[in-house]
Amino acid sequence: MLDANSLVALAENAPLGDGGVHASNLLAQALEKDPHHHAAHLLKEQLHQMFVPRWHFPMLADTVRNQAYAKAIAAKVQPGDIVLDIGCGAGLTAMLAARAGAKHVYAIEGQPLIAAAAKQVIADNGLSEKITVLSKWSHELIIGEDLPERADVVVSEIVDSNLLGEGALATLAHAMEHLAKPNARAVPESGMLKAQLVESATLRNQYRPLEAEGFDLSAFHKFANVAQVTPNDSAACGLRPLGPTSELFHFDFTRPDMSHGKTTLPLFCTTMGTAHAVVVSFDMVLAPGISVSNDLNTDGHWGRFSYLLEHSTPVSVGSQVTITAQHDATKLSVSIHDTAPAERPIIWQRGVNSRSTFAPLPEATPSWFVPDTQETPSSERPMH
Repeated sequence: MLDANSLVALAENAPLGDGGVHASNLLAQALEKDPHHHAAHLLKEQLHQMFVPRWHFPMLADTVRNQAYAKAIAAKVQPGDIVLDIGCGAGLTAMLAARAGAKHVYAIEGQPLIAAAAKQVIADNGLSEKITVLSKWSHELIIGEDLPERADVVVSEIVDSNLLGEGALATLAHAMEHLAKPNARAVPESGMLKAQLVESATLRNQYRPLEAEGFDLSAFHKFANVAQVTPNDSAACGLRPLGPTSELFHFDFTRPDMSHGKTTLPLFCTTMGTAHAVVVSFDMVLAPGISVSNDLNTDGHWGRFSYLLEHSTPVSVGSQVTITAQHDATKLSVSIHDTAPAERPIIWQRGVNSRSTFAPLPEATPSWFVPDTQETPSSERPMH
């Protein structure tokens, strides 16, 4: 019999190709022998943070999201339906489908530790006979082996703050073609990306401070073209809309199109202020009359991407800033066209005795950003 120290040593050197299952089991054994083993607790937390991203928890606590999914699933699932739940996480959406009257739900979760936890959650709620959890990626499923037949309804919540980062389009395109019946229902049905100009000196100063202790930092700003703003950040930064949202792209999740997209359009101002960033958000239709969003009027768990202007730009009613947005069906980029250079003070430097002298900033260049799957550590949410 190995002692706790030996088990921890084995866990520390265990291969992680199985999604951390073997290492997790070793650490569980170590903590059974010594519930207060310091290294076991640290490794367990490190392992969980590696394989169970932290966005899972605020997502599960998002009451608005949960209620919207509950209503949409109840509206879409009919008695006797076979339901495919892609990326089931803790099992909530699978249980909602079972409660809505599904004949059987096949809950797909590619991360083994999460899949095992989902099985326990489902068992704790007395639904093991109605729900089968499969620790696979959806593109690995075979009809007749993993599922007895194609699904009547496909349920998923595999979008990030820009809808695309988890490979949602590719995953759903495969599922609707290979795993679902013709004319199968889907939750969600569609999504739209939109953009608007905002004012936030706090956001600007947080990501692009002009100086610190009298030193010019502007050459470092090239690394901060985008800010991933959490709901708490939005409140702290006081993002003030300067105009309405404008649609960038629309996605049909029932018949996903993998074509690339590009659009160039002006964002208009309906109030005076200073433009600091372009915020991209989404509206997602789950079922007719039921939707969720992460725009500035909401406070759910989703963050928002804010693309910073090269220069703080004074605007008035009728002003506009032109952007180009592009996607390759997996990631989004936003380029902000040149705005008029603002002026900034020359700061204290050796041989410079006044901070009141002004000089123009260098010419602006387009600000490009291609976010990886991010959603706090939102999203390193993987393709399914």
